[in-house]
Amino acid sequence: MSKRYTKGTFLIQVIVTVIALFYLIPFLIVFLYAFKSPQELIDSSPFSLPKKLEWDNFMQAFEALNFLQSFGNTSIITASAVLLIILLSGMAAYSIVRGRNKFFNGSYMFFIAGILIPYQVIFVPMFVLGSKLGFVNNLFGIIFLYVGTSLPFAIFVMAGFMKTIPKEIEEAAFIDGCSIMRTFWVIILPMLKPVAAALTIILSLQIWNDYLLPQLFLSDNSMKTLTVMQSTLFSAFETNFNVGFAGIIISSLPILILFLFMQKHFVKGITMGSGK
Repeated sequence: MSKRYTKGTFLIQVIVTVIALFYLIPFLIVFLYAFKSPQELIDSSPFSLPKKLEWDNFMQAFEALNFLQSFGNTSIITASAVLLIILLSGMAAYSIVRGRNKFFNGSYMFFIAGILIPYQVIFVPMFVLGSKLGFVNNLFGIIFLYVGTSLPFAIFVMAGFMKTIPKEIEEAAFIDGCSIMRTFWVIILPMLKPVAAALTIILSLQIWNDYLLPQLFLSDNSMKTLTVMQSTLFSAFETNFNVGFAGIIISSLPILILFLFMQKHFVKGITMGSGK
């Protein structure tokens, strides 16, 4: 039994490793080409090492992306939207889980139904409504849209985690004189750190890499995000792929650093959410 389990585990690890390598191949090609010259892009194999590290590709990409400005726009949108989503979903999930009546149950089903509707499907009415509300070329407008479209999923995850928190903790706080709001902010919210970290990574990846909403609502060059600026590096008529691949690496580094920094909390939040 032990041998069979060991062989089975080893086989699964081999399969997972092979699949992971296939996923890493495109990233390896992008990384290698970012350091190659335009001539090597034509002459060399995709997996060959660059003869000389072309750091000038990154300098050109940095300037073409207008990096400082586009990075600032992307950071403001992502950080603000994620923070609002975490706070609002936490409060909503707390009310839904602890409310336990028809109103809160109906509200939960309403949010669950929102998961089934991707925001790409409602682009046209969303743009018409957003333009009338002044969301075009408005960072606060696009933050509002991200919060509205991401809340259903966040509430679903938060509510599942909230059910694992013992109600006796809140009852003890009420006995000590804590109000509902103080109980949430002082006791419940800190206990939501694991699931909040997991949601932070998921939502940050989604918002940071999103192309459709910024492209639709932010036409002003001073407000464009990194993802939208990346598209300008690839033209249908003439493209410097070395600079374009360097731009992809530069744009991906901040969110990659966030993931590496919060990876431990991410795994903890996912596993704790499935504990009940």
